[in-house]
Amino acid sequence: MARKARAKPPGEKLMKTSEVLERSGVTRQMLYLYSTMGLIEEVEMTAAGHRLYGKETLARLKIIRDALETGYSLKDVKEIFFEPTDRRGSGKK
Repeated sequence: MARKARAKPPGEKLMKTSEVLERSGVTRQMLYLYSTMGLIEEVEMTAAGHRLYGKETLARLKIIRDALETGYSLKDVKEIFFEPTDRRGSGKK
């Protein structure tokens, strides 16, 4: 099942995966894991299948990194920071 990319804000400069990795300090494997967990989303895919990311991705990666460094698990990070508000604490998963 194909994932749906989020909408690109008008005028936003998109970054290739290599630029996101360089600017964030995460590994390609971690970027893939965060993507499969729904913590980050690509904005567009090129015709060649390369993922493009927006500046929101860098902000999300910083939140993830900071939370992990303070002892949160990835599950915690997803539930606390990235789940819709109406689902937090509802017991529905």
